[in-house]
Amino acid sequence: MEKEDQEKTGKLTLVLALATFLAAFGSSFQYGYNVAAVNSPSEFMQQFYNDTYYDRNKENIESFTLTLLWSLTVSMFPFGGFIGSLMVGFLVNNLGRKGALLFNNIFSILPAILMGCSKIAKSFEIIIASRLLVGICAGISSNVVPMYLGELAPKNLRGALGVVPQLFITVGILIYYYADQIYLSAGVKSNDVQYVTAGTGAVNVFMTMVTVFVVELWGRRNLLLIGFSTCLTACIVLTVALALQNTISWMPYVSIVCVIVYVIGHAVGPSPIPALFITEIFLQSSRPSAYMIGGSVHWLSNFIVGLIFPFIQVGLGPYSFIIFAIICLLTTIYIFMVVPETKGRTFVEINQIFAKKNKVSDVYPEKEEKELNDLPPATREQ
Repeated sequence: MEKEDQEKTGKLTLVLALATFLAAFGSSFQYGYNVAAVNSPSEFMQQFYNDTYYDRNKENIESFTLTLLWSLTVSMFPFGGFIGSLMVGFLVNNLGRKGALLFNNIFSILPAILMGCSKIAKSFEIIIASRLLVGICAGISSNVVPMYLGELAPKNLRGALGVVPQLFITVGILIYYYADQIYLSAGVKSNDVQYVTAGTGAVNVFMTMVTVFVVELWGRRNLLLIGFSTCLTACIVLTVALALQNTISWMPYVSIVCVIVYVIGHAVGPSPIPALFITEIFLQSSRPSAYMIGGSVHWLSNFIVGLIFPFIQVGLGPYSFIIFAIICLLTTIYIFMVVPETKGRTFVEINQIFAKKNKVSDVYPEKEEKELNDLPPATREQ
């Protein structure tokens, strides 16, 4: 009996640990690094845009045009992620999980070469195109890596290993799209912004590491509820702090704390859990399609935020984050009312929970039973 329990429990072998590390470092780290690679050098890059425009047209670029070009530079990455997510189903079904990850290296190496040539070519269009290509790389890796690791891991390690890709993403990020602008709005001196941003990124990495160890203790649903509730609270308080920062001297410090609290909430639930959740609630046959849909929505939302946030900030000022607070509130309510806990359950058990909830078994019992029985025995144990 003890031997059977150990087999069902599963261990972190050297091969499994190595596969997890290589998949996460080779793909997820690239995603995280390129999310924010343009954030810190944004001032120098925008100056390059202006110089290039001046060389071509003998006049300085207009402020609106520069903002638009920079928004495109930032948002092309998530738009590429959207395209990459649409490619996941085709790549996984034709090349397999491992083959898709190997093929994805093309979209990491090529844009790196193009980026290096952009200054010689005096072309900001090459930078924008490179961001699109590396976004495709991120879109593919953000879906395939969790899928791959979720299927490799035994049931008791599925949560921890499923969060590892997000850990490598946060290590690569350490900064965000518009973190500098947010801190400047909060009253942080321009010379200190980079240090505050780096500190925020370090908090992000640390909290994701914590999530790796607590996801099997607290459960997926609880972490999602805690994470989105924390983000909701941070958005509301941040809005109040930004609105009052000119009248109350210590409000800028509250703004900084709110951003850090938001990062903590995001790192605990909304960031690492959804990809793991998709692996658990869908059977192997439908998993690529589920990742394609989930990834597409994720990256399309990122694209929209990256493109319009500078204009929202100009239009709404300190009230820009009310939009995100509403989204967090609605998501928290939905998770509380609809989403079940999947911790410690096999793929088959999780599938049956949703079948009962949606009364699928009553309508298509033969189809569901056949799909479950088609799974290999090892997968049913997970």
